[in-house]
Amino acid sequence: MRIALASDHAGFRYKSLLSDHLKRAGHEVEDFGTTSDLPVDYPDFINAAARAVAGGSCERGIVLGGSGNGEAMAANRHKSVRCAVIWSEESARLARAHNDANMISIGERLLSESLVRTMVDIWLTTPFDGGRHVLRVQKLDM
Repeated sequence: MRIALASDHAGFRYKSLLSDHLKRAGHEVEDFGTTSDLPVDYPDFINAAARAVAGGSCERGIVLGGSGNGEAMAANRHKSVRCAVIWSEESARLARAHNDANMISIGERLLSESLVRTMVDIWLTTPFDGGRHVLRVQKLDM
């Protein structure tokens, strides 16, 4: 799977960790920055990743920041992007199963490295349930 990655300075360390983790799992990673922990404005990087997902050049996207909230807000401004802030194994599973999330946002300052790797793996392997959730997801792009 081709996965877009982006972060601001507060999510840079976990972005690097996830890039390696995803590549080891056989995924192709497109890194949209940032390239260090020096302060930057997250929309500059998150918007580029969200455009890649919305345009189809990346199948999924992962964005990271201090809390993940601003990053999700930026990504969700792009039509056909469904970016969920995840904070637990269950939130990662439900983001896919019920919301067909094609992007996730993670707060580096709030979560452990091991939990982040586990959440990403769950999100990548959980299928969309479809059924009663299809119409709801379709309404997001109206």
